[in-house]
Amino acid sequence: MTNKKEMTAPCVSVGADTEQSSQICTEQSISENCEDFKTYEQNLEEMQREFLRMSDPSYLKTVSMTELLDNVYHSKPPIADGLLHRGTYLFVGAPKLGKSFLMAQLAYHISTGTPLWNYPTRKGTVLYLALEDDYKRLQERLYRMFETAENDNLFFSVSASQLGNGLDEQLTGFMREHPDTSLIIIDTLQKVREVGGNNYSYANDYQIITRLKKLADSYGICLLLVHHTRKQNADDKFDMISGTNGLLGAADGAFLLAKEKRTNNAAILEVSGRDQQDQRLYLIRNEETLAWELKRTETELWKQPPEPLLEKIAQQLFSDCNEWNGTPTELANILGVDIKPNVLTLKLNVNAGRLFNEYGIRYENKRCHGGRRVTLRRDDA
Repeated sequence: MTNKKEMTAPCVSVGADTEQSSQICTEQSISENCEDFKTYEQNLEEMQREFLRMSDPSYLKTVSMTELLDNVYHSKPPIADGLLHRGTYLFVGAPKLGKSFLMAQLAYHISTGTPLWNYPTRKGTVLYLALEDDYKRLQERLYRMFETAENDNLFFSVSASQLGNGLDEQLTGFMREHPDTSLIIIDTLQKVREVGGNNYSYANDYQIITRLKKLADSYGICLLLVHHTRKQNADDKFDMISGTNGLLGAADGAFLLAKEKRTNNAAILEVSGRDQQDQRLYLIRNEETLAWELKRTETELWKQPPEPLLEKIAQQLFSDCNEWNGTPTELANILGVDIKPNVLTLKLNVNAGRLFNEYGIRYENKRCHGGRRVTLRRDDA
């Protein structure tokens, strides 16, 4: 069997010399090539000082702008491009409007990795807590929508504990058993509110969503909470969400499904969130399968313009190798870009998520004995 390291090709330096550059395509991680220049005693002293600071009741953790821009914050790609991101979202609508059918539809497409309408999805395990249904009703609904399609990545439960009384442990237990979980649907939010959780104050609503959001963020998943709307109309449709503004205030966004006429098969899906563009989708319900079909969108999705630096990295560095290690200066020279090394690393720090999502290339940088070192690695390497 051929050693994978022996198959990697050298990245030849730019210039008249033909010697092999110090930047090589390798399978080693940056931690193997770059030792921490701080001694064990220095690290231990820093940890002790930080612990003492954190123990002080007046301690407030802060990050300077320099530290913020100097760090690489890795993010996971959306669940459905342009539609559903990771985080905690409300999905609201009037009772018996077809929310559960749309939830089943969304769960199926995410768990199979097949596009939902014209939105590409990323395959992952899905847990659907259908707490207002029973297994017989679920069986009939899924058969009508998808017939005999098999799916081992989509799991259902019709009962669950309440928040603060076992739900947290049930969800974390499921995610430990299924580490590729990307979406959990709770249908409905009211079913898992704490005992005595009928206190619809802003503080109480905000605390409930914050607690669920902390769980979703810690595992990097999307948590979709099905909820009802009030009967009263409002100028802002999202003000119709039952409860206080604390629910939407703590959530990352919301989807609102509404019909002009209850007997009509047409509906409008309003989408609003922190990490996505506001959208309005016009849907129509298939009378045979009862699945929702996309008729048109009112808002054209905005797409980021191409970033030349990321394209150069993908085309020039990864045409025949899987990993590159070197200094920012060496990287700028190889790419042939007139960018200062510190500006180059800053730009890559900010665009690390985009480099991974669009090109499948992971980026890291670390300070070492000789200065800063950069590692670029193809994800499937």
